[in-house]
Amino acid sequence: MLDNLFANLTKSFPPITQGDFTVRLAQNAEEIILAQQLRFVVFCEEKGAKPSPEMLATRSDFDDFDEICDHLLVIYHPIDKPVEVVGTYRLLRGEKMPIIGRFYSESEFDVAKLKKSGLRLLELGRSCVREDMRSKVVMQLLWRGIGAYIAEHNIQMMFGCGSFTGVNLQEHAVELSYLYHYHLAPDAISPRAVASHYENMHILPKEAIDAKKAFLNMPVLIKGYLRLGGMVGDGAFVDREYNTTDICILVQTEGVGDKYVARYGA
Repeated sequence: MLDNLFANLTKSFPPITQGDFTVRLAQNAEEIILAQQLRFVVFCEEKGAKPSPEMLATRSDFDDFDEICDHLLVIYHPIDKPVEVVGTYRLLRGEKMPIIGRFYSESEFDVAKLKKSGLRLLELGRSCVREDMRSKVVMQLLWRGIGAYIAEHNIQMMFGCGSFTGVNLQEHAVELSYLYHYHLAPDAISPRAVASHYENMHILPKEAIDAKKAFLNMPVLIKGYLRLGGMVGDGAFVDREYNTTDICILVQTEGVGDKYVARYGA
């Protein structure tokens, strides 16, 4: 698999540097391996995902999608210290999806309406930042990188799975209900959790929710999408392998640049 990683990389998107950090696309297979190793540390060691024997042996989180996706990296490069990959996002454009036949999120959500919409799609996935690097600077760079990628490829809609840590729905009842009542996507484009694992997000009535508090308690990544006008699909998916409760998030890219600047600065 690793022999094919470099062949499918997009050779585009100039680097953006801020201080000791740079965001850019992975340039070779070795850099993708570094991203996979970071994903292993965050998802398996920190958050309790259950790795396969192959993942455990290599201490890497990987799958077949890595071969066809672009990999956004935040690289830490202080003077006189080794270069490190400290943040990553996996990017799958709609026109590249037919190479593998489906989007990654289709194992959890039916996205047929999105695929039929005619929109230029970008699936975001496998996002993580090393625990000691979860700073405003790193998050700014990730968003700036995504913004540059969206502009370069004329993306109209980005989507992907957002996760709550843990598989007990009652622990996330307020937040899931808030998303259902305040951010549900229009039916015409809404993904839906696959029937065999569908979990209703309408757990609490709207009047029982403190909307401001519910928003503040959201995971950082989901909160970021919502600030950019994010919407959620119908139903949650409990992923016991990765110890998460997942929702599908959609963000229309029109105006995202302005919202980004207002929130994070240019």
